[in-house]
Amino acid sequence: MADENNDNYVVLARKYRPQNFNELLGQDALVKTITNAIKNNRLHHAYILTGIRGVGKTTTARIIAKALNCTGKDATNGATVNPCGICENCRAIAESRHIDVLELDAASRTGVDDIREILDGVRYKPTNARYKVYIIDEIHMLSKQAFNALLKTLEEPPSHVVFIFATTEIRKVPVTVLSRCQRFDLQRLSIETLMNHFKNIVQKEGLTAEDEALHLIAKAADGSCRDGLSLLDQAISLGGGEVKTEIVKNMIGVADRGLAFELFESLIAGKTEEVIKNLDKQHQEGANPLTLLQDLIDITHLLAKVKIVPEFINDSTLSENEKDFCKKTAPIVPIAVLSKIWQMLIKGLSELNIAPLQADALEMILIRIAYSANLPTPAEILDGLKKNSDLTTFVPKKQTPSLPQEEKKQPSEVLQTDALAFNSPEELVDYLTNTKKMMMAYSLKNDVSFAEFKNGSMKIAVSDKINNDFLLNLQNILIEASGIKWNIEIVPGAVGETIADKEAAKDNENKKNVMDLPLVKAIMSEFRGAKIETLTRKLKNDDQKNEEFSAFDDDINYIDEDN
Repeated sequence: MADENNDNYVVLARKYRPQNFNELLGQDALVKTITNAIKNNRLHHAYILTGIRGVGKTTTARIIAKALNCTGKDATNGATVNPCGICENCRAIAESRHIDVLELDAASRTGVDDIREILDGVRYKPTNARYKVYIIDEIHMLSKQAFNALLKTLEEPPSHVVFIFATTEIRKVPVTVLSRCQRFDLQRLSIETLMNHFKNIVQKEGLTAEDEALHLIAKAADGSCRDGLSLLDQAISLGGGEVKTEIVKNMIGVADRGLAFELFESLIAGKTEEVIKNLDKQHQEGANPLTLLQDLIDITHLLAKVKIVPEFINDSTLSENEKDFCKKTAPIVPIAVLSKIWQMLIKGLSELNIAPLQADALEMILIRIAYSANLPTPAEILDGLKKNSDLTTFVPKKQTPSLPQEEKKQPSEVLQTDALAFNSPEELVDYLTNTKKMMMAYSLKNDVSFAEFKNGSMKIAVSDKINNDFLLNLQNILIEASGIKWNIEIVPGAVGETIADKEAAKDNENKKNVMDLPLVKAIMSEFRGAKIETLTRKLKNDDQKNEEFSAFDDDINYIDEDN
């Protein structure tokens, strides 16, 4: 019977499961923490390991259990960072048959009675090991009552007990449990790490594999070593002992990368006919529409990253085909075009999911992108409109400023003046703004209307937002600035038109005048549904006293309501 079992094939994910900390891939922080804890005799009584599937949670738990209970030459006096793997404890733990290391599946034992059964054995010392280790997978599947039953023992377990929990859903684990454990977040494995691991395995198995094929498998694994090894196992079987790129592409439904690159080049060149022909060819070869669309999204992101970070083109995770494509395409595609293509492809994902025929929907999505490739960007439209417009200047209606430009004072100048005369509310607000009395300036501008104003007296109507100290504070400011006591009379009734209302009316009038400009009309016709949001006036020269300004000096912000 033993011979028959030895003849059975062991899948790569089990055959090459790491047996010690040195073989554990991509988890340097965890390894360093655990090994230092063992060396310094600072072992915690509970650990929780979290991460996506296939990154080594259960494997790490077993390695920790072996490190605690190994009886090899390096562990005669206690726990070791280098479990031998050949002593009876190490072998029994690796084969999941050790009497003192209990591996439990919380997905099938979720109830409080199951936890009570476990806890009944906690008080007994281990039979053959130093520590009794409880490894509980998918801990988040336990019921609320089961978690509560575990809390007291988890907080103060006997010295011979260590709990190791594993979960893919750390957010579902109660905080009361997390606070009693040392938490380790296992990282996704990089494509480069997975490729090196696959190469070593292929070499140990005496097989051959193409680098491009291993790269595709590592990318499809999405950071999971177990997923990657399962795909590698399948590719080896499918290729009769050889891992070839074409076989891997057909196996995982990946479109031909070369055809995908050609398709992207046709898209940015606006060659719609070639786009359709390319799609038909890939469809006949079995390419999945959703996978193809995701592939184009990856290519767009790759080109954008290379344009922004040029040294990324030398990254070891890129294949030679990807590097050649980036060198040829990145210099000729503006980042604005890539951004536009990205948005259209992302929007296409939702369209593809609701379309009755995904292949037809993908054609329409790519036709739209290819057509838009020949359209100018908004910046190019504006530049063209400016060049073709005969408009040179725009003179708005004359407005009398409250203070001429040469008479406006800096805060330091105002403070040095012993007595000031205010002939209008606007002059008073300007003074308050320049002297950093922003709260008073805001109140006068937004919550007060002036029925009468002259130097030394004013009649005002105030809103109910004004506080009780407003008049006293205003009087003190006016005395300090003008040297005289002002006569301030409150007019009963509702607040009339405020300074802010007048400024808003002037702003709307200016926007209306600007809307009549030929250049602006042309812009608004191109961007349908847009509206002018802000309009900034800039004087032509410092010595000009009028408010005539050039339309090309205006800063016009607009909102496109359709997009």
